[in-house]
Amino acid sequence: MSTTRPSPDRDARRPEEPAPRGRGPGRWKVALVTLAVAALLGAAVWVVLGSKLLVVRSVEVTGTSLAPRDRVVAAAGIRLGLPMARLDTGEVRDRVARLREVESVRVKRRWPATVRIAVRERVPVAVVARSGRYHQFDRHGVAVADSAARPPRLPALVVAAPGPSDRVTLAALGVLHGLPDRLKRQVAEVTADSPATVTLRLAGGPTVVWGGADRTEEKVRLLDGLRRTPAGRTARTIDVSSPEVVTTQ
Repeated sequence: MSTTRPSPDRDARRPEEPAPRGRGPGRWKVALVTLAVAALLGAAVWVVLGSKLLVVRSVEVTGTSLAPRDRVVAAAGIRLGLPMARLDTGEVRDRVARLREVESVRVKRRWPATVRIAVRERVPVAVVARSGRYHQFDRHGVAVADSAARPPRLPALVVAAPGPSDRVTLAALGVLHGLPDRLKRQVAEVTADSPATVTLRLAGGPTVVWGGADRTEEKVRLLDGLRRTPAGRTARTIDVSSPEVVTTQ
């Protein structure tokens, strides 16, 4: 009876059984790092949105002269103590822009605790006397201020229904806005019955029938040239409404 022994080569080729896989330290490290990151993110969100570390503590206002600072701050409606990140700068901008003195406004956060409101005010260019008061209008026909005394250096605006939606008002103010500064400073009064019948009364000088707001440069050049002539220096009225035919009286 013979006995068969296993071949050494066959045993060598037999694959080893895999060792049981245990929970190594790598998994614990990943879990700890994940928890730490989550905690940091949560703390950051709390600091920005929920804590009292980054809240509105002051409001800065720049660019105002017609509108008092207190009115701008009241219109902005910013609650002190509000988390900076929760401030809606667009809503603040829209509220401040409703003030009649304001033409445009920018609102910015200045971390950690300040809100800055930069105002660009409307510029009065003419004054309307009405009901015993003087109302100052900007070039868009918006009444930006009023007073009991007439403001100096502003020409009078004489139209039937002054306002930002009135075509006659906009035409008269458009003519005034288009004049060079040296001529604009001489205007004492601007009147109009229609957009095409604007008339300028110059202080210490003639009345100028201007017409519409078109061909401004050409009309200015003709007016300057005519005022240097003997006829222009003595004229009470100069009509440049039709540049092809300039007349004097």
